Amino acid sequence: MPLSENELSERLESWPVARLASRGDEGRPHLVPIVFARSGGRLWSPVDGKNKRDGELVRVRNLRTHPETSLLLDEYRSDWTKLWWIRIDATAEVIQPVSSTDREASAAIAALEAKYPQYASIPVLRANPTLIAFEPVRFVSWTASS
Repeated sequence: MPLSENELSERLESWPVARLASRGDEGRPHLVPIVFARSGGRLWSPVDGKNKRDGELVRVRNLRTHPETSLLLDEYRSDWTKLWWIRIDATAEVIQPVSSTDREASAAIAALEAKYPQYASIPVLRANPTLIAFEPVRFVSWTASS
C-alpha cells in the first residue's frame, strides 16, 4: 500500500538520509548515501568541498552526463509491520558554484542548515558551495501497514 500524501511529505521533511542512484558512462549503477532537504518543490543535496582523489565526485560526474536519477528513502525494522520506502525518480542539476544572489539556492542552503545543525560547525555550505538540485518526476512509495 502506498504512503498517504501526508506521510510522504512528513518523511521527505524529516528523514535524514537517502540513497542516490546515478549511472556512469559505461552504464553501471553508482549508489551512495546523501543528506538532503526539500525547498521550493525540489530536493537539494550539498557536495562537500574536500579535495577528491579523482578531482570530482563520481556522483557529480555521473549526474552531469546522465541527469536522470532516483533517490530512495527507506526504513527497515525487525518488526516488518513498520517497513516503508519512498522512491523519487528525478532529474538532477549540478549547481556550481552557488551564487550568494541565487534566491532558490539560498533557500535550499537555509533548509539544509535547519535540517542538519551539524552544518553550523562544518564548512560544507560556506563560500560558494556546490549543490545538486533534484526535480522530482515521480514518487513511488510502499508501507507494510496503513
